[in-house]
Amino acid sequence: MHFKAKRVAAWAAVFASASLFGTGVANAKDDTVTLRFEHFLPANSNAQVNVIEPWCNDLKTESKGRIQCEIYPSMQLGGKPSQLNDQVRHGVVDIVWTALGYSAGSFPRSEVLELPFMLPGNGQAASKIIWDYATTYGKDDFTPYKVLAVYSDVGGTLHTTKKDVKTVDDLKGLRIRASTRLASRFLESVGATPVSMPPSQIADSLSKGVLDGALAAWEVVPPTKLDETTFYHTQTGPNQAATTITTLAVLMNKQRYEGLPADLRAILDKYSGEALTMRFAAAWDKATAQVVKTISANPKQHVNSWSADTYAALKAKSQPVVDEWLAAKVKNVDKQALYDGLEKLVKEQAPALVH
Repeated sequence: MHFKAKRVAAWAAVFASASLFGTGVANAKDDTVTLRFEHFLPANSNAQVNVIEPWCNDLKTESKGRIQCEIYPSMQLGGKPSQLNDQVRHGVVDIVWTALGYSAGSFPRSEVLELPFMLPGNGQAASKIIWDYATTYGKDDFTPYKVLAVYSDVGGTLHTTKKDVKTVDDLKGLRIRASTRLASRFLESVGATPVSMPPSQIADSLSKGVLDGALAAWEVVPPTKLDETTFYHTQTGPNQAATTITTLAVLMNKQRYEGLPADLRAILDKYSGEALTMRFAAAWDKATAQVVKTISANPKQHVNSWSADTYAALKAKSQPVVDEWLAAKVKNVDKQALYDGLEKLVKEQAPALVH
């Protein structure tokens, strides 16, 4: 058995035994269900403080204490962020918050969401489109899971240390951290050199000159200390599509969900799905506005938007990324139909977006 498979199997056995023992005791006493929820960021992250904890409190209140959460931030139960989808699928944990792009190849129908210049650079507008896409065109990606939320990180802004990037030529040769495979391909297409690394290493790499910048959502600037190491920030303007986005999701073990009492499933459903998707999106938009306001008020910082000419040039340069994605065959996946379906949703819900 492959080492990774052995480790997943071991986790599953340990936690399954613990879960069965704990659930049996709890049910015998008070019918309480405890949901183990793991994610990859610290406990003080926007996701946990402003969405996950309040959501868990709502479940607890609505169920009169019968639904409890145990939250494990920063991968406290072991493994890497790229393994979160496997952990929840195998029942190692009950729920995870993860980025779909961290597990390359696991969500092939959802990759279209992360192609360059596909979605609005607004969390709520993009996330409504993503939810509608994920529950229609992309639903087969999520067959092994109960999907509780799927949404946009608002999109990548370019944060650089020493260079004010205003044109495509300004990008040439810059070493830029990218969060997903398609973000890396986008950067390559416009002349930059993408670098993959965990969020925890970004600030140190920037300060040491290993990186020249990062393509990242505004929301991650404070926790990754990008505001201490980068001083030039180039974002998309009004009605310009995001350069790339990272699709974030809350996934639940399907068997765990189906094994809940019907009344508790109803409570979980009430606070999940599109409701939780938009709750995350609103939190991301609020955090984005706060960070942009703070950064813009600092005289040491410089915030720009892509000009119409540069935006058009970036789109033209990155078109091969789209073409390559469409041409790469994946079994039982009609990529052209997925691409056309997403474009249809975007045109219906964001007609002012520049394409």
